[in-house]
Amino acid sequence: LKAEVKKMKITKTGTKGLDLIKKFEGFRSLPYLCPAKVPTIGFGATYYPNGSKVTMNDKPITEAVATELLASMIVGYEKSVDSFCRDDINQNQFDALVSFCYNLGSGNLKISGLLKKVNTNPNDETIKAEFMKWVKAGGRTLPGLVKRREAESTLYFTK
Repeated sequence: LKAEVKKMKITKTGTKGLDLIKKFEGFRSLPYLCPAKVPTIGFGATYYPNGSKVTMNDKPITEAVATELLASMIVGYEKSVDSFCRDDINQNQFDALVSFCYNLGSGNLKISGLLKKVNTNPNDETIKAEFMKWVKAGGRTLPGLVKRREAESTLYFTK
């Protein structure tokens, strides 16, 4: 008798996912306004581990502190992807969906056609088109969001 191998459920973002988020967020030591006009610092952090929001008057932070901020912020997005998505998605799929959530918020994943398709068939090729529906900010298509969604969908379908 062969022992049944139980596949581990993915619940933490891997290196590829973290690298993708860091690449697209970019590191900024000083507070800045993101395209949605929200005060942001580090790798796209809009709040601190204690729950307080980033303000334009905050002190500069180091890249090490920004990485810690990212690690603490990402936990909530990992929990969202874990709770919203079927349990058999692979690491690259999980990472791409966490990056999507980190950028757009868990609420947008929850209401998206992207999530419906992932939960119906995580290998459905039309999932790429669902990523690409999320490239606008303030009603305008942003080239940076187009590149990010392309990178997320490429990671999602990487075997």
